[in-house]
Amino acid sequence: MSHALTPFPRRVAASAPVLPAVAVLALLALPLTPGGAGPADVVSGLMVVYCVIRLLRERRRPLSRTAAVVLGLPVVGLALAAMGTSSPQAGLAGLGRYLQIFVLVPAAVLLLVRDRTGFRVLAWSFVGLALCQGAVGVHQYLTRTGASYQGEDIRAVGTFGPQDVMGMATVVSLGLVCAVGIALGRTSARQRAVAAGCALALLAPLAVSFSRGAWIATALTCTVQLVTAGLRRALKVAAAAAAAGVILMGGFGVGTALLQQRVNSIAQVTHAPDQSVVDRYTLWASATGIWRQHPLTGVGLKGFPQYRDGHATLALSSGAEIAGAGAAYRRQPLLSPHNMYLLVLSEQGLVGLLGLAGSWLALLVCGLRRLLHDRDRGPGPDCALVACGLLVWLLTDFVYGDIGGPSTVLTAMGLGLVAWWALAAEERGDVLPKGGMRERAEEAVAR
Repeated sequence: MSHALTPFPRRVAASAPVLPAVAVLALLALPLTPGGAGPADVVSGLMVVYCVIRLLRERRRPLSRTAAVVLGLPVVGLALAAMGTSSPQAGLAGLGRYLQIFVLVPAAVLLLVRDRTGFRVLAWSFVGLALCQGAVGVHQYLTRTGASYQGEDIRAVGTFGPQDVMGMATVVSLGLVCAVGIALGRTSARQRAVAAGCALALLAPLAVSFSRGAWIATALTCTVQLVTAGLRRALKVAAAAAAAGVILMGGFGVGTALLQQRVNSIAQVTHAPDQSVVDRYTLWASATGIWRQHPLTGVGLKGFPQYRDGHATLALSSGAEIAGAGAAYRRQPLLSPHNMYLLVLSEQGLVGLLGLAGSWLALLVCGLRRLLHDRDRGPGPDCALVACGLLVWLLTDFVYGDIGGPSTVLTAMGLGLVAWWALAAEERGDVLPKGGMRERAEEAVAR
């Protein structure tokens, strides 16, 4: 009897270290007040402090040399950009935000995740958060209590409100990517079935978020995951997704004229684009112009708004319209180029872009290398598919968006999972020869 009960306590003990990270995600499901740091940001900072205290008490090396180099690459560019800003207060605030999102929180998640069990607990937490926010978003769409979109309060924004219209779309997309990765892995049949059901359920809130960037990033990422998992499985899942899409678009009335118009507008970004696309192109051109005048170190952190108008054309509108979901009508100023790469290039120059993009590229290369090494070995590639999927989604979405708002901490959490898979999985003994004792033990626990 005692031997039969050992897997459950072992699984609980393996999940305990990641509970602080789970708490950060859980707080993102709560209603948020606009402005300032949200509770998830505060707890993510406490999570970093907790990791530092544990390292001091255990007196062990915090990170491997490779992990320290990869995660520390952005620091030089960030420090130079913080010193070059015209406002020291804004520079310090921007430095703290960038370090939180791209260095400190990912490193903390890397240290908290001890094995694949902890990784899966955190991946399922992404899925759970996406289901919660997605349910709120679908309710907003059906009851017309969401953010304003073309005169109707139908845009699903979850608890993030109209001031962060990309918040729910980001949460749902990353949860869907995690669910697809788990469904395509070699975990238990029950986990795969539940994950596949969650992925299908998340299609509806993603659709009614009206976020073209999230649609493109999710479609591309899921395609990469499917192809990586195998052609036969990819065809089966693609057929199931197509059937679900037909049901959602036709049977449940998701395919409204506004949604179809939004889908069609993806192909019209160069021919008769709407004002949001015009604003984005104008902001991109402004960021490029700023970089050309300050190519090496940029204009400093949080310096884009100050230099924007000097390089923007008259096509740029005064701001985005914000209304609905409990908020009064107002115009929100466009303070970033809505492109992470151009934002870094304009504010941090080539030095900053090489640091951040070099870190992301290193994570991608290491993650893909481990995926190929682990595909036919160990308990299964679900962790690899989730980690690489999260990174592909973020790198794609950065073409259409940048950091900002309460949902930004989710980017840091996702990068933490990517960092664990890319930099710590092999070091901690998770990549094992096929047929080993640990492999059979983990397969038994998974079942």
